Amino acid sequence: MDSRNMFKRWSSLSIFPTSPDRFSIISRTARQTGRMADMLSPYRILDLTDERSNLTGLLLAQLGAEVVAIEPPGGTHSRHVGPFAHDEEDIEKSLTHWAWNRGKKSVIGGVEEIERLAATADVVLDCGAFEELDLEKLREDNPSLLTVSLSPFGATGPKSDWLATDLTLLAAGGQLGLTGDPDRAPVQVGAVPQGWLHGALEAAEATTIALFERSVSGWGQHIDVSAQQAVTQCTQTMLMTSAVGAPPMARAGGGIKAGEYVIRTVYPAKDGFVSITFMFGEMLGPYSQRLMNWVHEEGFCDEATRDLNWIDFFMMIFSGQADAEDLYRAQDAIAAFTATRTKAELMAGNSERRLLIAPVATTKDIVESEHLAAREFFEEVPQLGHKFPGRFAKGSVELKNLGPPPKLGEHTQEILERSGRKPSSPVPVEPSPTNRPLEGVKVLDFTWAIAAPMATRNLADHGATVVRIESEGRIDVIRNAGPFVNDETHPDNTAQYHSANAGKHLISLDLSVEEAHTVVWDLIDWADVVIEAFTPKAMANWGLDYASIKQHKPEIVMLSSCLMGQTGPMNMYPGFGNLAGALSGFYEITGWPDRPPTGPFLAYTDYTAPRFTVTALVAALDHQRRTGEGSYIDLSQHESALHLLGPALLDQEVNGRTAQRSANSSERYSVHGVYPVQGDDRWIAIVCQDSEAEKTLSELIGNEYLDDSIIGNWTASQDRFELQELLQTHGVAAHVVSDSSDAISDPQLAHRNHFRRVPQTYAGETFVEGSHYQLSRTPSTALWGGPPIGEHTFEVLSDMLGYDGDRIADLAAVEALY
Repeated sequence: MDSRNMFKRWSSLSIFPTSPDRFSIISRTARQTGRMADMLSPYRILDLTDERSNLTGLLLAQLGAEVVAIEPPGGTHSRHVGPFAHDEEDIEKSLTHWAWNRGKKSVIGGVEEIERLAATADVVLDCGAFEELDLEKLREDNPSLLTVSLSPFGATGPKSDWLATDLTLLAAGGQLGLTGDPDRAPVQVGAVPQGWLHGALEAAEATTIALFERSVSGWGQHIDVSAQQAVTQCTQTMLMTSAVGAPPMARAGGGIKAGEYVIRTVYPAKDGFVSITFMFGEMLGPYSQRLMNWVHEEGFCDEATRDLNWIDFFMMIFSGQADAEDLYRAQDAIAAFTATRTKAELMAGNSERRLLIAPVATTKDIVESEHLAAREFFEEVPQLGHKFPGRFAKGSVELKNLGPPPKLGEHTQEILERSGRKPSSPVPVEPSPTNRPLEGVKVLDFTWAIAAPMATRNLADHGATVVRIESEGRIDVIRNAGPFVNDETHPDNTAQYHSANAGKHLISLDLSVEEAHTVVWDLIDWADVVIEAFTPKAMANWGLDYASIKQHKPEIVMLSSCLMGQTGPMNMYPGFGNLAGALSGFYEITGWPDRPPTGPFLAYTDYTAPRFTVTALVAALDHQRRTGEGSYIDLSQHESALHLLGPALLDQEVNGRTAQRSANSSERYSVHGVYPVQGDDRWIAIVCQDSEAEKTLSELIGNEYLDDSIIGNWTASQDRFELQELLQTHGVAAHVVSDSSDAISDPQLAHRNHFRRVPQTYAGETFVEGSHYQLSRTPSTALWGGPPIGEHTFEVLSDMLGYDGDRIADLAAVEALY
């Protein structure tokens, strides 16, 4: 495909029970006084993890579970990981421990204590820190127990015993190859290792889903989480280009590569950088036109550049009426203008002129954010005299304020003396069912783009019936974003949409037509969950805000997902996950220290938010099932993502140290890099995880001195897969930097059935990415690819709502079904 056609196709890219009524066992009459903090209060979680998965227990603790961290006598490894408060290396002053272990109870123990306490627990979280532990035996002794294991590649498959570190996981999962400048090695997201954290979020999500199922069956099961698969979500389905016959995506250093063109997303400011969505098409073009008007007013471009048709600019490129020179001239003019303004000045103009600009925030900016202060995101912990990243969601009720992190062994006596506690679920007596865990749950989906649709996709995978509302008059932005199946541009033919909306039922409704609202209210009566992803006030303008829905149906669970949350001075801020990624600090820390930041690939918070969304929603459903109570959840994509930078934010708060870009360097490992191998833009990630691995690598290279230059000269002439095998065989963590073709042929991902071929009405068949974790007894599945507009309108109206043919015809006649 030529570059003009590539540009056209990418120009509008989003940066961005055993029976259907099984869920009716909810008591609709039960009414108890409760808080969101009590959602998981019946449950005891044994947390055996370290910094790789401590975040899992933190989220469950915020939702009200009792989380008991069992630590060896010297403390869990996360206590030994910096940064440290006031740079004092003390196991009680690790900011990594502070960030992710608040709200937990610390017990000193080993396998014997774990086995004893597992008999009293509902969940055991594991990431391999206790090597002698037998999780299967724990489940045999306690049949209602859920065991959750996070490992690099999953518990089974040809790479299940491979060595891995965070950097090699980013390489294996595809994100690394898409991040950084094209003329240098790919780079990690800096400051706080991210790969394991994506797996930790998946573990929290999976835990709530399995607990919900267990409340019906009584049976436990094992949850096998693959960190590699979790990382693939950060590629925004670009790992599937080879599978669906679409052109590959390449990294573009602070922009998007479209053939020979680069659409820039990072621009200089007087005091740093900003991210700007300068794109085209009916939805995004008006923002670009208003931006160019401002640039012209300030004298940085001529009238001809200002007056280019920025809405139809991609068509002009395609038809030859405009070319790359026009694009780059406009981008250069924008850069010259933004360089004369501070981030605050540009944000003021953003609000006044309705643009798509975000500051590339530093950790200092985040800690001092007026918006976060207004929403009371940071929690004061008086015992330590500092404020911490707080609740990952807000709403009609509050998550738990967790207080300080525990001191080592602080709760040993308390917990061991209460060892007679019984699990919240009695020992099951009926045969173990294998239905998908959310069967019978009914979800009404008002979402769009990536972040929230991926959440409802996960609900559908696990058995929920999801009805998605979309109008032909305003189609989802990702329908115009690739990769397209067989490289055919069509709104029903994009694999990105297919994957984000797999397994859903789609009804076409035009909410500007009054009669359509009657259908919506009938769907609300049908639903257990309502989820929406508009900017605040949109649902209220339709009379569909939580207050109105709650008055009609008090037991409803409703979640609103948007960039900045429902309240605060920036609550109406529009944009996509790339802008939230900049606001949340991920752009500033990603790239080379001698160059501007590149940011992670595309819409970073769109990859993190779905996991928080599902975790909160299913916890709310669990609470609803027990009590009959509904709830409202305000999920800020910005705030939830900040938990992945917890140690860096505390380093800023406690030590006054602002996180910096550092490419692929690591304070923990002396050998930690990405090195060239044979082929064009081919790389391998290598990490010596201990002194023995360093010695081995020195012997393989034949040089006792190891630096990036020496290692790179050695790797450059070698076949990447042979080198990967050599290093793994000799005990050195390594993985090729995977692109789409590598991922599609990866035997581990094939073993895990990661890329799933499913039917799709327009394409005939398509590929979608599978679940990143496996439930041993109640596995998930994707039944079909995201549906064409209106595919299930008749089915939803007739089969789910009971409308007869005449009523459906009347709705069609007034164009409500459009």
